[in-house]
Amino acid sequence: MDGVALCARFSIATNRLAYCGPADAEPALYEAIVSGVGSPRAREALAKFEALMPYLEAIGAATGRDPFDREVVEAYWVGNELLSSVDRPRVVALLEALTRRGLARSVARRLTEALPAEPLAHHAFHVAFVGVGSVTGHVPTTVANVEACRPALARVTQVGPTSLEVEGPTVSAVGSRLSLGGRTVRTLARDARALATVAPGAAVAVHWSWPALVLDARQARELATWTERSLAAANVALPALGAVFPAGPLGADGLTSRR
Repeated sequence: MDGVALCARFSIATNRLAYCGPADAEPALYEAIVSGVGSPRAREALAKFEALMPYLEAIGAATGRDPFDREVVEAYWVGNELLSSVDRPRVVALLEALTRRGLARSVARRLTEALPAEPLAHHAFHVAFVGVGSVTGHVPTTVANVEACRPALARVTQVGPTSLEVEGPTVSAVGSRLSLGGRTVRTLARDARALATVAPGAAVAVHWSWPALVLDARQARELATWTERSLAAANVALPALGAVFPAGPLGADGLTSRR
């Protein structure tokens, strides 16, 4: 699949939930997912996703690639070596770009002041540090939503005609610290046209309860590594932002005193 199709795989779930992107984007995104080839219409729709494009543009600019180059898209959603090219000044500029997409300038200023020495242009870092829904305002930053929005690595345990059972670690929080741990088994809806070839034991990336992509061994390692690095980087900064996650199980009421 090309970069637009790969990006569509991760983006369609939030579009269906009306959290991100144009209201009429779903048909073009779904066509790209099924065909593996992104049309100009799909690319144009993805370019209007509020928080997405500044990250793809930052990675692309740092590596001399098109924002929808497949490896650029993979870097943001899964993780790869291209992320190492996005230094702190580029992330500062990225935060400024997010203000033109809806992030409050006062929030961007606080985030810039608290930015860790080694921030990451990965979606897991965006979710944990910038905050779920902080750009669009369509969804609150809660522990449950951090877990739902991060690209989550899971292992398939059962495959049904219209469902997958998967198992993987989940995000929890104590005070200002986010961590991964435990093992949660859940059943996800499966679209056989979108995810035709999948078997028990396969690694998948899950975004908002949508099994977006079957991962090869390298991608599974990359996603695990960059997720851990993203949470570690965010944890350096969250206390300075006044972030306090209530103690309790996953899905507890969300973040307080952050803004």
